[in-house]
This record gives sequence, C-alpha cells and structure tokens, in this order.
Amino acid sequence: MPLPQPVNRTLRHTRAITAEVFLRDDGLWDIDTRLKDMKARDLMLFTGQLRPEGTPLHDLSLRITIDTQFNIVDAAASSDWNPYPGYCEAIEPAYRQLIGLNLLKQFRAAARARLGGTDGCTHLTELCGLLPTVAFQAFAGEVIRTRDPASDPAHGNQPPPQLNRCHALSFQGDAVREYFPRWYGHRPADASERGSFSEELAKLPVTDENREPPA
Repeated sequence: MPLPQPVNRTLRHTRAITAEVFLRDDGLWDIDTRLKDMKARDLMLFTGQLRPEGTPLHDLSLRITIDTQFNIVDAAASSDWNPYPGYCEAIEPAYRQLIGLNLLKQFRAAARARLGGTDGCTHLTELCGLLPTVAFQAFAGEVIRTRDPASDPAHGNQPPPQLNRCHALSFQGDAVREYFPRWYGHRPADASERGSFSEELAKLPVTDENREPPA
C-alpha cells in the first residue's frame, strides 16, 4: 500500500543511499555503498563556499570486498563531496580497518568501535550498518541456501534464520503458514533456542556450486 497522499509541501532535502553488489571475476564479491545529500536550494557552507542547488552536500562511497564466508578482505572509502573540503576526506584510509572483520560476527559493534565518533566519518560509518543484510540479500540463492531446510538432514531441525524476526514472518503468522508450513505455530522452548540473525545465518549451508571462490 502506498503512502497517503501528502498535503501541499515543498522539497527541501534529499538523502539517497544505494548499495550494489558485484561478483568479481576472481570469485570475490564487491559491495559498493553510497550516500548522497542534496539541498533543493543554494547553500552557504560554514567555510564560506556556496553550494548551488543541485550540487551535493555529501557524496560519500564505501566499498568492501568479501569472500563467500562474509570475511572482509579489502575496503576503500571516498569522500567526493563534503562540507569541509580538505578535512573530511582525510579519514578515508581509516576504513581499511574493516579488513579482517566478518559481516556475521558482531560486525556493526566492531565497526563502531573502530570508526565511531572522531575515529571516523559519521556518514561513512552509517553505511557500514547496511553491509550485513545487503550481503545476505546478494548471497541468497547464489552462495547460500535460504529456503526451508526441512529436507536437509543436517539442518532440518532449525527454522530458516529469517523466521520470527519481523511481523510478517512471525511463527504464528499467515505468511509462515503459507510458505513455511512446517514452522507455523512453532514455539521456541526458550529465548536462547535461537541466536541472533547473524548467528543463525552463519549456520546456513553453502550451495554446492559456490562453496569456495573459484581459483
């Protein structure tokens, strides 16, 4: 259902966040994220520079390279447009600290610990928060199996990791009854039966054709 029809209004600001995932020829995966802020008017910066309407206030990009186990093997940041030229972009090399982290292992907390506050750029660090679920969406059906694993003897006793983590996929909901009938009405014995989404995702089997990156 679309949003309600708005009252008369005037656009003043646009923030666009995009994420694209690419399978590289060497078998690794690039995730390119980008944040762009634009004003619908001319803007005078604190530096005394004028940013005309249509010129970005921010245009920031973060790229990580991961393997099929969600390990970050390379990272790069770019601050092409920012409100303090000559200063904001100085933090770009710090984002190489993401190398060695795993998107499924407390990644957001680890990224904040390394790049939060004055140790990073507010907006580039915001982009870090997108990375785990973007990677999951890209890998689903290509690198990992995400369908109901009921027929897999090794995983048949565990519900798919996405279930019971949002309104639509509640164990008691109609969507689960229709698409995951085995788990409809499932009631975990206690809260500890299931780990975090990342912990459950890490248990998913890798598809046979994508178990390891090509040599």
